[in-house]
Order: sequence, then structure tokens, then C-alpha cells
Amino acid sequence: MSPTVRHGDRLLVRRGGGAAPGDVVLARFPARPDLLVVKRVVRAVPGGHWVQGDNPFVTDDSRAFGTAVVVGRVVGRITPRPGRLPAPSGRG
Repeated sequence: MSPTVRHGDRLLVRRGGGAAPGDVVLARFPARPDLLVVKRVVRAVPGGHWVQGDNPFVTDDSRAFGTAVVVGRVVGRITPRPGRLPAPSGRG
């Protein structure tokens, strides 16, 4: 299975606004302000959002750093494979 976002992908991000569960977002963690990540929103929680990557074995997400602050919502991929990002697979 291919990851949703690969190293080198250029993404179009709409800054600000809301994020709903299932959205792919650009986010920062208050615990790690130097780390900017692209993750999928799992749920809204007090103070931000719980985000996780589509790869369950990589834990640079809310499992390690807690609640994230969403910078913007990813609305599509520009290169190298232009288009919308696929919905999560195997998640309910």
C-alpha cells in the first residue's frame, strides 16, 4: 500500500479554518514547535486536534507529542502526482 503523502510531494494547503476528522492537515505540536507535520485529524480535543499518520508504525504524531494545532488543511497535491488526496484506508 502506498502512503498518502510521500517525501518530495508538494501540497496545496488552505491556512486557517477548521479541520474535521479524516482531513489531512499541516500541524504543529506545542510540545515540539520546531516540528511541522502533515497528518490526518482523528478528532477535535480541547486545545486543538488529535492527529495521526496513516502509517501506524511512525509515531511522530499525537501519540508521542499530544494535541496538535492545525496550521491549515491540505486541499490537494500539486506534484508529482497532481490531484486530491485519497481517503484513509482501513480506518473507521
